[in-house]
Amino acid sequence: MKYKIERAGALPAYLQLYHQIRKDITEGAYRLGDKLPSKRILAEETGISVITVEHCYDLLTEEGYIESRERSGYFAAYREGDLFSMPLESETAQETHEDPGRDGRFEIREAAEDRREAFPFSILARTMRRVITEYGDKILVKSPNNGVPELREAISQYLRRSRGIMVKPEQLVIGSGAEYLYTIIVQMLGSERIFGLEAPSYDKIRKVYEASGVKCDMLKLGKEGIRSGELKRTQASVLHVTPFNSYPSGITASASKRNEYIRWAEERGGIIIEDDFDSEFSMSAKAEDTLFSLEPDHTVIYVNTFSETIAPSVRIGYLILPEALAGTLWERVSFYSCTVPVFEQYVLSEFIRDGDFERHINRVRRRRRQRRESML
Repeated sequence: MKYKIERAGALPAYLQLYHQIRKDITEGAYRLGDKLPSKRILAEETGISVITVEHCYDLLTEEGYIESRERSGYFAAYREGDLFSMPLESETAQETHEDPGRDGRFEIREAAEDRREAFPFSILARTMRRVITEYGDKILVKSPNNGVPELREAISQYLRRSRGIMVKPEQLVIGSGAEYLYTIIVQMLGSERIFGLEAPSYDKIRKVYEASGVKCDMLKLGKEGIRSGELKRTQASVLHVTPFNSYPSGITASASKRNEYIRWAEERGGIIIEDDFDSEFSMSAKAEDTLFSLEPDHTVIYVNTFSETIAPSVRIGYLILPEALAGTLWERVSFYSCTVPVFEQYVLSEFIRDGDFERHINRVRRRRRQRRESML
């Protein structure tokens, strides 16, 4: 058995095993339908517990890399052959998800109410007072155009430890919410491009792009993400996707589909805009893989905001630029002033650095898990 667990490794044993098995699956060592080693065998040969192996397999199952079959074991479910293939039988007209249904809308509202109830206003107010006292007249100084270094460093460290996204502070651009950042992206990439958008999707995304002079091609969703046939058909060179929780359909892109998006961009020299809406509140034991973490160098621009995780009034968002293109893309828009007040940037950087932000996220996730378990 080639899997090795480093006892003094930075990652827990179950995540070390997870990354090694996932690599084997995506690179073809295990093909679709191949049986994986049993939990007992893996535990014996790696020197870890069966429970640790089970945790690893649970993560791979949640993300669609493997599937569990009763009394038979675990089997590879990753489909490399989905790339640019004909639409699957499951991707029929009945599964366009143009109407998410009453239950889907209810779950979105319920989750939003849950976040508002859990918002630690007293902690944020205390942080604001501390910033005024400790930063003094520094809060009156104009922000660098890409955001204050303290906030960009805090976000990069948070992404590293919570999402597995390795990114330098220089790759981050701070702006006042997603809509503003969409317009900056158009300035970076050029309005002459065709942007492919999910259909259905949050309609304001299309409106903002079209107001910036972009032509949008609406690409129909199947149950795992944008249909393969739509990706093959479109003339778009930019793909805007919300892989974790597409609104209003609630669709989460499968592991196969996420890798298909990456391959799509690589094969036609395109760019993916990953709108990571709501992903922090995943109830999985491990955060979903981002497209950016799958290909951080050339093809993905990552977008996220704090409007969902903290409060709608917190109009702070950020872009992560792919490392190889960061200098070129930023140079095209570097004359724009940062649209977020310095005081708010310092408050958020302290909120993240002190761990209050992650504690808030964990509280909400626990509440959602408990509520779901009580409904079973």
